[in-house]
Amino acid sequence: MQPVVEPVARLIEEFTKLPGIGPKTAQRLTFFLLRAPAEEAKALAEAILRMKERVTFCSVCYNITETDPCRICAGDERDRSLICVVEEPLDVLALERTGSYEGLYHVLHGAISPVDGIGPDDLRIDGLLRRLPGAGGSASPVREVILATNPNLEGEATAMYLARLIAALGVRVTRLARGMPVGGDLEYADEVTLTRALEGRREM
Repeated sequence: MQPVVEPVARLIEEFTKLPGIGPKTAQRLTFFLLRAPAEEAKALAEAILRMKERVTFCSVCYNITETDPCRICAGDERDRSLICVVEEPLDVLALERTGSYEGLYHVLHGAISPVDGIGPDDLRIDGLLRRLPGAGGSASPVREVILATNPNLEGEATAMYLARLIAALGVRVTRLARGMPVGGDLEYADEVTLTRALEGRREM
């Protein structure tokens, strides 16, 4: 069998490190780029480098941003008494598309999952608590925290854990209504479903 050329083998290996990319998909992507014009390959490489150089995490909400704090945290037009807690930056984009939420966000960057070795200390929970009254944020205007973690086992476990911590601080805690299908991901929900879920949120 003819050995795979080293640069090709290395790119295949790098692609397999991406989530959802198995060996076969990694090979298809690699050979697609091998056959593509050099300009397309360079554009992809430059886009990746530019993202890594210019995009960071907001020091307040941990959403992705080019400026710190991010546009949402810095904006005077947002309702600062509301924080919506989500798992990933893509969830912020999904909720913003609805046009019906005017508060702030907090991105956990994951959910509690003992099977995957992810515990509370692996998430941005401390940063959330610092934004609330009675936990280092005594002058905080936050009066309600909306838990918008995904409606699956991990998301529910994370929501229950956060609800206990936040309720102890005397802050109202609500959960998105069941307009969201169980087992679904927030980022894939349509605007109408998300809007109804926001409007029908319930106490935790």
